[in-house]
Amino acid sequence: MVSLYVEWKLNIKVLFFASCRDLIGTGERVMTLPDGATVTDLISKLAMEQARFTDMAPSLMVSVNQAYVERDAELQDGDEIAFIPPVSGG
Repeated sequence: MVSLYVEWKLNIKVLFFASCRDLIGTGERVMTLPDGATVTDLISKLAMEQARFTDMAPSLMVSVNQAYVERDAELQDGDEIAFIPPVSGG
């Protein structure tokens, strides 16, 4: 018997810049999340992989497809998410 249950997954591209890239260890990753996932869900997944990401996350700007979004923004398959730390220096 064939199951009619389909678990939808989102494949997204995640970009990391500056100190965020240094922490994660790469500038770009492809990740899979469950259907209906939000930016907050993505942050939680990254924090499970790299605990120090939890400390950095509140200060990061987040964009989806090159537009800044709130943390409750729902992600779509194929989205490009960028984590951008605040500008610093002098």
